[in-house]
Amino acid sequence: MHFVEAKGILSSKNGMNIYRGCLHGCIYCDSRSRCYGFTHDFEDIEVKENAVYLLEKALRSKRKKCMIGTGSMCDPYIPVDEKLGLTRRCLEVIDQYEFGVAIQTKSTRILRDMDLLSSINRKAKAVVQMTMTTFDEELCKIVEPNVSTTKERFEALLQFKEAGIPTVVWLTPILPFINDTEDNIRGILDYCIRADVKGIICFDMGVTLREGDREYFYQALDKHFPGLKNKYIRTYGNAYEVPSPNAKALMKLFQEICDENGIMRDPMDCFAYLNEFPEKYEQISLFD
Repeated sequence: MHFVEAKGILSSKNGMNIYRGCLHGCIYCDSRSRCYGFTHDFEDIEVKENAVYLLEKALRSKRKKCMIGTGSMCDPYIPVDEKLGLTRRCLEVIDQYEFGVAIQTKSTRILRDMDLLSSINRKAKAVVQMTMTTFDEELCKIVEPNVSTTKERFEALLQFKEAGIPTVVWLTPILPFINDTEDNIRGILDYCIRADVKGIICFDMGVTLREGDREYFYQALDKHFPGLKNKYIRTYGNAYEVPSPNAKALMKLFQEICDENGIMRDPMDCFAYLNEFPEKYEQISLFD
């Protein structure tokens, strides 16, 4: 872990990353790709020590309320946050200035901040996003070794449901020859139905691999699935898009189950929902 003084915290689309790097060890992690320009080891977490100050400065100067996103690149609830607490302090700022938040994680550490997320949701809007890829618990521990299991994430989703905080699930990636089965998809979708999720983001049934990410993934295949790396190379070469051979049938199943249960499934619709600041709040603010 090392600390840096960042020059800014919010992107042009109001997203932020408090940390850079991760210790979750997910074998498919796209954030390891060299195109993102990491100048340090991925496990050597870069901490933006002035993140709270920068966020408050940015929100104080904004003329219009909006949703603040975090977690798309680096999980805000990695283990170091237990000690540093920067994610909670940033949520306190968002709550204070009455902005919304769309926060993405694979960790049940997010339950620590249930009080703040509830407060933000009352004043504006809070959406919790959970990634769920692997229904089988033992397989999940191999694919995503240092993070809350899928069942634990499902149990967290139930708590957010009870608290009235909307949730969205990322059903991605699905790994060819590993978890690209009907049983896996049905299991995850059953969790989503029971948790009453607002939407599920799934671009396709497969994974993307590029320089940096691919090497790490293949090392994990050699360790946990002997011989599978060669099958990937024979089947896909060095392709960026790596679709499951079962993609068409699995996507059809996904779409049918979502439609039957009234779950939003078009990625663009889900993104629009995540970025939409509630109109009712704007209307109330006009008369304050």
